[in-house]
Amino acid sequence: MTAVHDYRTRRRVEFADTDLSGLVHFARFFVFMETAEHEFLRSLGVDPGALLVEDGRLIGWPRAAASCEYLAPAHYGEELEIHLQVERVGRTSLTFSIAISRGATAVARGKVTTVCCVLNEPSGPRPVPIPATLARRLRATS
Repeated sequence: MTAVHDYRTRRRVEFADTDLSGLVHFARFFVFMETAEHEFLRSLGVDPGALLVEDGRLIGWPRAAASCEYLAPAHYGEELEIHLQVERVGRTSLTFSIAISRGATAVARGKVTTVCCVLNEPSGPRPVPIPATLARRLRATS
C-alpha cells in the first residue's frame, strides 16, 4: 500500500542538541526525526516502543535505513518545524520522509524506514506484518 500522511510538530533547539559553537550537532537531527515519528504514532493511539502482544511476542520497530541531508545550520534556541510524511506503508515496514525547517528556511531532510519485528525470539529479530490496528489507523488517515 502506498499512502501519504502528514504530521507536523515543533521543537526548540536545546543546549544539549548543540556542539561547542552553538550549532545543532548532526546526530541530533536523527533524534528530532525519531521524536516526530513517535509523536505521530502516539497521535494514532499506538505505543511507539516495544510492545508485548497477547501471545507473548515482543514487537518493536528497528530501523532498516536512515538518512539525513543537511541544508542549513540550526542554532541553540531556535524553533524548528518538523514535517513528517508517511511515504510508504508496506506489509512489514513503514517509510517516513521528514523535512525540518526554520520559518521558510529548509534546514534538513531525511528518510527513515522501520520494520515491524518480533524481538524476543532466540534466533533474533524477525519481520512480521504491521499489526492490524495500526494498519487500519494508517488507512483511516488517508
